[in-house]
Amino acid sequence: MTTISTLSKKFAIRIKFERVKRKLSQEKLAGMAGIGRTTLTQIEGQTSSPTLDVVEKIARALNIEPYELLIFNNLEI
Repeated sequence: MTTISTLSKKFAIRIKFERVKRKLSQEKLAGMAGIGRTTLTQIEGQTSSPTLDVVEKIARALNIEPYELLIFNNLEI
């Protein structure tokens, strides 16, 4: 099993937070972002780190700027 960085863990938590806040399923967000549901599941499950292209796609689907996914105020890991 690959160990991912603390940054990737926080990023995963932030994506899930934003997805749940918008009441989106993983399947729906993945479709909106143009990525596979398995990819999103792996990112949120903290078993995979996304490329910058995927970060941008997810941010666009959430209608936020990519850098906003790197704001971790009050996130617990």
